[in-house]
Amino acid sequence: MSLSHRFLKVCRQVHLYLGVFTAPALLFFAITGGLQTFSLHETTRGSSYAPPRWLVVAGQLHKKQTLEVPSHKPRPVANPPVAQPTDAMPAPAAHPTAEASRPKGRNPLPLKIFTALVALSLALSSLTGLYMAWRYSRHAGRVIAVFLAGIAVPILLALI
Repeated sequence: MSLSHRFLKVCRQVHLYLGVFTAPALLFFAITGGLQTFSLHETTRGSSYAPPRWLVVAGQLHKKQTLEVPSHKPRPVANPPVAQPTDAMPAPAAHPTAEASRPKGRNPLPLKIFTALVALSLALSSLTGLYMAWRYSRHAGRVIAVFLAGIAVPILLALI
C-alpha cells in the first residue's frame, strides 16, 4: 500500500468520525438557527406571541452557550414628566423612534427565507451523511458509539 493511499484512507476515516461526532451539534445549530431567523425564540414588544419554553432555552443555548435564561426587568410604562418649555427655555428635541430610524425600502424577508433554506439544507445534509456513515461503514457499532458521544459530550458540558 503506497503512502498516498494510506494517507487518503486515514483522511477518510478522520472525516467519517469527525462528521459523525459533530453531526448532532450541526443538527442542533441548524434547527435552532433556522428558528431564530424568524425570532421564534423571543417575544417582541406589543406582540401576544409567547414562545414555548423549550425554544427559549434552545435559543439561549445556541446564542450564549448557557441553559440559564435571564429574566428581563419590566421597563417603566410611563415616561418621566418633562418640564414645560417657557419663553426662556426652548422645547426639547423629539427623540426618533425605532421605526423612524430604520432605513426605508429594505425587506429582510428574502434573506431570512434563504437563511432558513440553508439551515434546512445543512440539517438534511447532516442526516444523509449520518445515514451513509452508518449504512456503508464496516464498523456500524463504532459509528453509533461516536454519534452517541457527539450527543453526550455537549449535554454534559452544558450541565457543568
